[in-house]
Amino acid sequence: MLVPLNSIGSPCPFLQSNKVVAGLEDLLFYTITQGEQKISVARFLAALKSTGLLTSDPRLRDCMRQIHQALQESVGTAMMDQELFRKCVGSNIVLLTQAFQRKFIIPDFEAFSSLINHLYYNAQAQQGGKVANYIPQLAKFSPDLWGVSLCTVDGQRHAIGDTNMPFCLQSCVKPLEYALAVHETGTEHVHRYVGKEPSGLKFNKLSLDEEDKPHNPMVNAGAIVISSLLKPGSNKAEKFDFMMDYLQRMAGREYVGFSNATFQSEKETGDRNYAIGYYLKEKKCFPRGVDMMAALDFYFQLCSIEVTCESGSVMAATLANGGICPITGERVLSAEAVRNTLSLMHSCGMYDFSGQFAFHVGLPAKSGVSGAVLLVVPNIMGVMCWSPALDRELVSLFNFHNYDNLRHFAKKLDPRRQTGHERNKSVVDLMFAAYSGDVSALRRIALSAINMELTDYDTRTALHVASAEGHLDAVKFLTHTCKVNPNAKDRWGNTPLDDAMQFGNTAVVKVLQEYQSIYTHTLMPEELSTDTCPNSAMDAEELQSMETLESLV
Repeated sequence: MLVPLNSIGSPCPFLQSNKVVAGLEDLLFYTITQGEQKISVARFLAALKSTGLLTSDPRLRDCMRQIHQALQESVGTAMMDQELFRKCVGSNIVLLTQAFQRKFIIPDFEAFSSLINHLYYNAQAQQGGKVANYIPQLAKFSPDLWGVSLCTVDGQRHAIGDTNMPFCLQSCVKPLEYALAVHETGTEHVHRYVGKEPSGLKFNKLSLDEEDKPHNPMVNAGAIVISSLLKPGSNKAEKFDFMMDYLQRMAGREYVGFSNATFQSEKETGDRNYAIGYYLKEKKCFPRGVDMMAALDFYFQLCSIEVTCESGSVMAATLANGGICPITGERVLSAEAVRNTLSLMHSCGMYDFSGQFAFHVGLPAKSGVSGAVLLVVPNIMGVMCWSPALDRELVSLFNFHNYDNLRHFAKKLDPRRQTGHERNKSVVDLMFAAYSGDVSALRRIALSAINMELTDYDTRTALHVASAEGHLDAVKFLTHTCKVNPNAKDRWGNTPLDDAMQFGNTAVVKVLQEYQSIYTHTLMPEELSTDTCPNSAMDAEELQSMETLESLV
């Protein structure tokens, strides 16, 4: 790994990470345990779940392996002390610290999940709609099945209902195959054969645009042509394996299967699609040398690929995350492919209902006759719904419509936002923890990336308050662990040392005098800037984060 150097050629102090990581492990431990010396595995996993992370998350594989080993070796309730905790979380400390600091895209994930559950039960009461019966295999599903799963761009997961039941993607595969075609061959090549405009017609109409091309990749004619552009020159097995591997990577290697029964049913009842295929062939819509029947066969295979709500939500989240799978970190699609796909999903994804959906919901989505809706909230999350739609209600509650004003639409909730009330509460919590000498509370606040030098209306810091009250352990934590400035002055010009001396707290005076001497002869916080590390391309937010990590140890 390349390490940025400072102007004299030595490693940048920000990137001397061993000390930072060790300090984060200890802070995370004491924050979760609230000052206790041990924590049960069950309690840790419950705290982890509240952040939205699952134990099955591939990023936590090493952590879960260590915990599983601890469970096997334990007798009775499995407990972790500080040493075992370090061993378990060491390889995932950055991710876990972000989670417990509420630095993910949805900070209060528990509250958000409960609101999603409310929407789920509201939609469950709907009795409208019926199961598609023109494909016999689809008609066998119960209309009472109903599941919703979501995955954020940070890998936070929530699922409710029948989310592990496999179902065929059907038309939900169309944006996915289009994205792969653009990723592999480029936008210009793909749109040489397929248009970009909404058709305003049923998805299976025998209709082309004025240039004798399918209107867009989201109707059957367009999807059949797109299927002929994938892996040209390869045999059927190679093309299918290629597509399956791509979908599995999009889903973070979660469930992606194939229903042969549905595939055979599609072939036996697909007269309209055969008619579309021959019409496309007659109009010379396929690239030269393409076998129309092979393209149709491949299209039927793609529609018969199975997912669950769980794996489908990760696919949607990969689109929301610019083509990078949020639970593996693998780049699956180019940014260009994702942008084009979301644009077409927004304008054409819901067929002749696309305009209504764009007006009321304002989000890229794709429906399928299997009862699935693949919904993307760009830069936030992906959602897979299977059965009745909750479309309008989702967006009437949350500020996710593309054209909602994020600042002035007070009637909607924005789950991404940390309110001003919470920021004010941080100051109150910090001062009260210092006043009461609650070191475990101070640890929790420090781990939440709160500035430990925040001041109250008298410009008094937490160190002022702890020093005046004589709380030695709190003073030691603020100085030796958080490295706060001991020379800060309140509005009367007093430093924390002045307060300690005024109230006769001799033990605190001694600690502050020793700390002032050390602090004065080391690098002052205000001297830390990008000039210290000119070769590192840190923006202001990254710099502030690194300063916070540095101060915690």
